[in-house]
Amino acid sequence: MRVSTAPYGGLIITLTFVVGFVLSMLPGPDWAERFRPDWVGLVLIYWCIAAPNRVGVVSGWVAGLILDVLYGSLLGQHALAMAIIAYIAHRWHLQIRMFPPWQQAAAVLMLLVLDQLLVLWVKGVIGQASTFWPNWTASIVGMIIWPLVFIILRDVRRRADIN
Repeated sequence: MRVSTAPYGGLIITLTFVVGFVLSMLPGPDWAERFRPDWVGLVLIYWCIAAPNRVGVVSGWVAGLILDVLYGSLLGQHALAMAIIAYIAHRWHLQIRMFPPWQQAAAVLMLLVLDQLLVLWVKGVIGQASTFWPNWTASIVGMIIWPLVFIILRDVRRRADIN
């Protein structure tokens, strides 16, 4: 097993998460909000698959807590969802890495839908009404853009020599 020679690999991974947080928080037109993919979820899934020794359940939990603070939602609702999808992506990273791009995108769709279902479940438990269909469109958009996200983050990972 080859160990990364880049001492700043953790910084690069953190910066990709920061970009995901910024893309999640950028204002946009109201009609486009339902099509906004879960950028942080996509970044988390990528790093759990590509560098499972560096990013895992704890990273997912922390990213989810940051999302909870940024969105002003119940503390822990996104953290729970992100930790679970990080666990699944981490657990099945070898299989997902071997999939062709269209099958990877299908696996990402399932993880993003699970993320949304967990967030909706928590909202239902605390009595917040939520619309269901916008969550599906965001997951489908995430699946569609997954190959592009994968290529960009793979290039970042290779340039930074992160393993």
